[in-house]
Amino acid sequence: MKRLAAAIVLSLAAAACASAPPRLAACPAGQSEVRVAQLFLGASSSGRISERALRRFVDQEITPRFPDGVSIVDGGPQWTGKDDVLIRESAKVVLIALPSAGDARAEVEAVRAAYRSRFRLDSFLVMPPPSCMAV
Repeated sequence: MKRLAAAIVLSLAAAACASAPPRLAACPAGQSEVRVAQLFLGASSSGRISERALRRFVDQEITPRFPDGVSIVDGGPQWTGKDDVLIRESAKVVLIALPSAGDARAEVEAVRAAYRSRFRLDSFLVMPPPSCMAV
């Protein structure tokens, strides 16, 4: 997980040096602007947080803040470590449909803080620019 953290921090640092992405001029007919936060939740040292504990966390912390939609998928990084050995870690990837207006960063950060507090595990956030999608 430490290498994932380093890779994400470096990526975010590089992105912070770049100018902000331009706003979408307009979405094509039949599509709307959609913003989705990608939250990567680290797994426990045993490899998993129970589905029940994760569902309770989503119900208590994420859904009240983001009622427009949440999807959770299994995921996790892999890289070649020392001695050319492949290392894999498990994680959950949470895709959060953000409100169409306003700045949701504080609410997303509150979710990250709650996750760290409850499970004593790291989480990483990627907030790509808005895109157009048929909804």
